[in-house]
Order: sequence, then C-alpha cells, then structure tokens
Amino acid sequence: MRLRVLTPSFGRYSSEPAALAAELGVELEYQTDGHPKAAGDVVAAIGDAPAVLVGLDEVSAEVFAACPQLRVVAKHGVGTDNIDLAAAAAAGVVVVNTPGANADAVADLTLGLMLAGSRRIIEAERSLRAGNWDVFLGAQLGGKRLGVLGFGRIGRAVAHRAVAFGMRVAAYDPYVPASVLEEAGVEAGSLDEIVASSDILTLHLPGDGGPLLTRERLLRMPHGAGLVNAARGGLVDESALAEALESGRLAFAALDALEHEPPRADDPLLVAPNLILTPHIGAFTDAANTAMGTMAVAEVARVLDGGKPRFRVVG
Repeated sequence: MRLRVLTPSFGRYSSEPAALAAELGVELEYQTDGHPKAAGDVVAAIGDAPAVLVGLDEVSAEVFAACPQLRVVAKHGVGTDNIDLAAAAAAGVVVVNTPGANADAVADLTLGLMLAGSRRIIEAERSLRAGNWDVFLGAQLGGKRLGVLGFGRIGRAVAHRAVAFGMRVAAYDPYVPASVLEEAGVEAGSLDEIVASSDILTLHLPGDGGPLLTRERLLRMPHGAGLVNAARGGLVDESALAEALESGRLAFAALDALEHEPPRADDPLLVAPNLILTPHIGAFTDAANTAMGTMAVAEVARVLDGGKPRFRVVG
C-alpha cells in the first residue's frame, strides 16, 4: 500500500504517524516541496500512487481525470474546500478527513487570541520592549457576549471554554440542528442577529467561495466589538476589516487564516491597527499533529485494504 504525502506538516512533530504506517504496511512516499501545490503539481506529485495525503493542496477535477489509479484522498485536517468532492464522487475516489483531531488545538488558540486582543497583550509587550511603562486598558471576557459562527467540534470546544470564562454564548450554524445548541446551553440566532449583537465574534465555518462577513455585516457589528477568525481567510472581507480597524469601529481583530497565505507585502492588513496576525498555526500542537497523522494513515489503510473508512466525506 503506497501513500503519497504532499503536506509537510504530516508527522513533523510526532513519530507516531510514520510508526503506524509501518505497522499497517503503508509505504510513505513524500512529495512535500512547494506546498500547497496547484492542481498540475498535485497530478505530478501523485503519479501512479493509489492514495494521497493533502493539506491545502488543490485537488480539482483535473487531478481526478489525470490520476485514474487514485483510490483515496486523505485530508490532513478537517476542511475539504480545496477538494472537488463532486469530481471525486464521479471518479469513484474515496475522500476522508480527520474530524476532531485539531478541535482542542484550534479552540485553545481562539481563546488565546480573544485574550490577547481584549487585554491588548501584544501591544503592551511591544511598548515595554520599546522602553515604556504605559497603562493599557483592556476588556474582561467575563460577562461579554460571544457569537460563535459555526458550531461543529471546534465551535463547541470554543463555547465550552468561553463559558468557563463567564461569557454568554450565542451561535449560528446552518448545518447544525437548533436542538444541538439548546443541549449545549447556547442561545441560537440567525447569522445577522449574532453579528449585530456580539461583543466578540469568532468564526468556525468552512469557506464557500465568498466572504461571510461582508462589508455590510462588518458595519453591523457593535462599536468596539472584537473579531477572531481561526477558520478560513475567505470568510472575511479583509479590505473592509482593515477599514473598520482604522476607523476604530472594531476594538481588535485576530486572524489565524488569511485570504492570501502568506499575505502580499502591500496587504492593508499588515499595517492595520489593533490587529493580531498568526500564520495559520491553529492545528500546530503536538497532540493535534499526532492525531491528524495517525487518523489519516489508518483511514488510508482501511480503504486500500477494502474496508470501510470511519471518516468518509464522499465515495
């Protein structure tokens, strides 16, 4: 059983995924240079392998048409918006992912970004290093209303942590029944209701090709609100966000996901005030890296052995 590995994050911080591959008889073949790869480079990297493990690589219809021997695509993570699922289904290729593997890691980072933005931690640290000893008035999380857009595993993990900080949590998710929110003790609301009433807004929905937080929705956020995006960069109109920060309408924003990764040198976000930027590190913890790698390897082995995968997306 052969598996082409395209994402350099596979097993980077843990030896367990490679050890499990050896135990299951999965031969790992690495093609991790130039990640993320465009479709043409993905085709060349897959070659005649029956399985591929991808990160943010473009797995389009072109890939499935050019790789008829391909049987399984495994996502090293959860989001599959970089994979043409309809084309995979038409080609009879199984697509699997690793749900829940990085939920705690992303939730931890989300709370960290909320705290850093609300308490102006980075601004204060930079000021001190510059030789100052200034006062930075911040906001406590306790008592604030947190709007969670997306109530899957990560959104629920964030809500659980936020409640421990004394926050009031409301959520919107078009894919999750209202009963799930009620059972979690979270108030349900429409997208526009949550946007317009949240002291802090955090995004945990998949990208769908267009911004969820458009210029109009950003303008509906309460004056002095905060925004955290640890999901997909395309969910936010970044030009409008930069303007909202420049004008002081938003107190802070923190982004772990950007529309262009890495950002261009002239990206207005790079000079926007009260903005925290991190290089898409949400899933990069030791535990998450281990879990994503071992789950992906096990899924590939199941499919290539003719078994039933546990985390099938399509196929």
